Amino acid sequence: MTRLEALLPERARIWLADARTAVSDDVTAVDGLFAVAARRCGRDPLDTGEGEAGWTVDDAVRALLLAALPLRGEQLAAVATRLYRLGGAAERRAVLRSLPLLEQASGLGDRALRLTEDALRTNDPRLIAAALGPYGARHLDAHAFRQAVLKCVFVGIPLAGVAGLDERADAELARMMADFATERRAAARPVPPDVLAFLTTHPAPTEATT
Repeated sequence: MTRLEALLPERARIWLADARTAVSDDVTAVDGLFAVAARRCGRDPLDTGEGEAGWTVDDAVRALLLAALPLRGEQLAAVATRLYRLGGAAERRAVLRSLPLLEQASGLGDRALRLTEDALRTNDPRLIAAALGPYGARHLDAHAFRQAVLKCVFVGIPLAGVAGLDERADAELARMMADFATERRAAARPVPPDVLAFLTTHPAPTEATT
């Protein structure tokens, strides 16, 4: 919160403090406040090198609004789902990025996994990247995680942004990446550098690459 406050002008800091109080007193207030967060606080990058890479000020403000809700578990998941369904791309991205915070602080568990799965069905790189943060890395099953990583490769999302990739990489994912690299070479197209780096660290089984 301190780092965010340092980036906000006084008027925005006051608005955020009032907004957090409002949603803690009345959960229905979050709908309107969530929608205007960017207009009231801005959209500047928020990247301190301490885990917020790719975040914007409005992402962080919306995460704080969600965290201020006096809800837990299924009730919190219901509000997050409503904000995601009704919001535009920026609001949806903020919900996805908020999930690890809500899981840790508010007992969310895997109740919002369906939002991650929905984002991965889109072709919006912003939503796909947000869906593959720490929450998705913890809760997606092995098949869904592999498919999501491969989708990142196809749409050009850097693999460095996929949370838990090294920990969750397995022989099947390595085989899929090797097959992708083979197809690119056969088509005389370059293999993305991060795919080559992945295969160096996680070589495919011999039979998949011969």
